[in-house]
Amino acid sequence: MPLSFWAFLHQVQINPPLLGTVLLTLAVLLVNGWTDAPNAIAGAVVTGALPFRRAVLLAAVCNFLGVLCVTSVNASVAETVYSIAAFSGGSKAALTALCAAMVSIVLWACLAWLFGIPTSESHALVAGVSGAATALEGSLSCIRWDCWARVGAGLLLSAAAGFWAGRAAQRRLLDVKVSPRTLRMAQIPAAACSSFLHGAQDGQKFIGVFLLGSALARGRGDEQTFLIPLWLMLLCAGFMALGTLMGGKKIIFTVGREMVALGPREGLSADLGSIACLLAGTLLGLPLSTTHTRTCALLGAGSSGGGQVRWRVAGRVALAWALTFPGCMAVGYWMAKVFLAL
Repeated sequence: MPLSFWAFLHQVQINPPLLGTVLLTLAVLLVNGWTDAPNAIAGAVVTGALPFRRAVLLAAVCNFLGVLCVTSVNASVAETVYSIAAFSGGSKAALTALCAAMVSIVLWACLAWLFGIPTSESHALVAGVSGAATALEGSLSCIRWDCWARVGAGLLLSAAAGFWAGRAAQRRLLDVKVSPRTLRMAQIPAAACSSFLHGAQDGQKFIGVFLLGSALARGRGDEQTFLIPLWLMLLCAGFMALGTLMGGKKIIFTVGREMVALGPREGLSADLGSIACLLAGTLLGLPLSTTHTRTCALLGAGSSGGGQVRWRVAGRVALAWALTFPGCMAVGYWMAKVFLAL
């Protein structure tokens, strides 16, 4: 039976660590919409297909629908995140460690935004939660490596498949004789679809955190089959949409102008490539990084001809990605140590 809203509200009222986890998870959802969602509309904005404000509004609506619609029929991504690590040590200690994990994600995402670098909150989430659980357990035995294997497969697919799909789409479109205006018009539904799939992927990951927090509050830290209630989908979808409305223009210009000089054809190719990858990952239940997929699709489209790739900027972005797993895991670990000592 799905967790009712009133039962969850009662849990929050009597359990301050759970309240902290809920507030911090909502904060991470806001940050995700603010820093991750702009990747989906970067191509449409920099090529002039959509003004920035309209693009942000479109992304917010489609993110909301993506969380709601896809989670209703396929919640396998949420289950992967829910099961990524086992939390021991009692309900209060486990929730305190989970709070620390959420703090580490917010800090990492804000730091990346400050430098205009599109980082992956998905991988920050996995690393932060794993680091906090390790601090609680005292060893790596708490990590469920089968779930980490799925995340690792998603990471490789995000980058490799995104680059290949963007490059392949660009080569196909080079043979199509259409006007730049037609290409810009086609970018609008493509940006909507990209935003929808961003919500489908990333919204589920944080739904998994909510359900994990609720399970820990009831003293059950083990993996369980669960049903996702409608109110939770609406809550997560709403906060992600609100975060998207906050903008993220700095990241849009990093990926769409500084890293790759895009024309309408390259922008549409990147959209089509990333859509294909994210759709496949969502159907297979792989927790893909929407940031990695989208950014690599832009690189693939730009490097295939017509665009101009600035590999120095791309290298700076790749370095931030490489540091996400060890960096967030370390921050999650030490934040948990500090929180548990208080």
